[in-house]
Amino acid sequence: MTASISDTLLAWYDRHARDLPWRLPPGAAMPDDPAWPYRVWLSEVMLQQTTVAAVKPYFAKFTSLWPNIAALAAAPEDDIMAAWAGLGYYSRARNLVKCANAVAARGGFPSTEAELRQLPGLGDYTAAAIAAIAFGQRAVVVDANVERVVARLFAIDTPLPSARKAIRVAADSITPAVRAGDFAQAMMDLGAQTCTTKSPRCLLCPLREACRAYAGGEPERLPVKPAKKAVPERRGTAFWITRADGAQVWLVTRPAEGMLGGMRALPDDGWSARADGSGVEPLAGDWRDYGAVRHGFTHAHLSLRVRGLETADTPPGEGFWWPVERIGEAGLATLFAKAAALAQAEA
Repeated sequence: MTASISDTLLAWYDRHARDLPWRLPPGAAMPDDPAWPYRVWLSEVMLQQTTVAAVKPYFAKFTSLWPNIAALAAAPEDDIMAAWAGLGYYSRARNLVKCANAVAARGGFPSTEAELRQLPGLGDYTAAAIAAIAFGQRAVVVDANVERVVARLFAIDTPLPSARKAIRVAADSITPAVRAGDFAQAMMDLGAQTCTTKSPRCLLCPLREACRAYAGGEPERLPVKPAKKAVPERRGTAFWITRADGAQVWLVTRPAEGMLGGMRALPDDGWSARADGSGVEPLAGDWRDYGAVRHGFTHAHLSLRVRGLETADTPPGEGFWWPVERIGEAGLATLFAKAAALAQAEA
């Protein structure tokens, strides 16, 4: 059964592999190029909880600005964080910086899964993916797509997250010793294109005959997910503070740790994902209300009120003036880009 599943899937991948900028063609030899593991690592970090369509332009931008790990490690952190703006889950960008520095210091990426797991920001999945895809090592690569495929293939009906140990054991049982990177990417493609969360295209699936969930007639039921928890609602206020001529706006860099850490932003009232803000303005003056923007985080929904002030004074605390006409180049986190757009529209 094992050989049949891996052989069948690899044959399917040879015909149907997605053409992605960070991939080699199916069956291609590993390039003797130190930039190759860098590109694999960069793509895998960007793809965490993010769609391929969203990642493509960011991958192109990063590899154009910083074509190898040494270039990324030498780049100012503010530039990296600004280039990441809009891709979300900003802890990934902070870990990207830490990992780039660690890899550059050791002279390149390690090739084993165990050593890769020691790098900042690399968990089990990312370390396994890099080991398999960049170095051709046999590694069991399980992301959300693979998790779904394996749960259905073996009819694993234990609810998540408890099912993950059984899913990993099952994935290990079908992972081949050769072409492990192609096999991992084939599983990802199968989950993304065919064995989808809703309305799986079972009649087009190369593993249909081996799939126990298909045989049972309820593939969409698996994997069994826990009941969703209610997402809390939060409130806060962002401040659009401009000089008296309206040509410059006051921006801050958020603390490295915490929500949107290290990102450029509008000043706010101390809101975080776990608390409502104080609503207290940082300066006295004739403040205007511009309305509010909504934004969804993983653990909370936020309604962020936007208030504006023109002033001749410099706001308290650390920050800097930025040209309003170049606000799109500031690299604001998406939440604050929405707030800035509202302020400009209403001012």
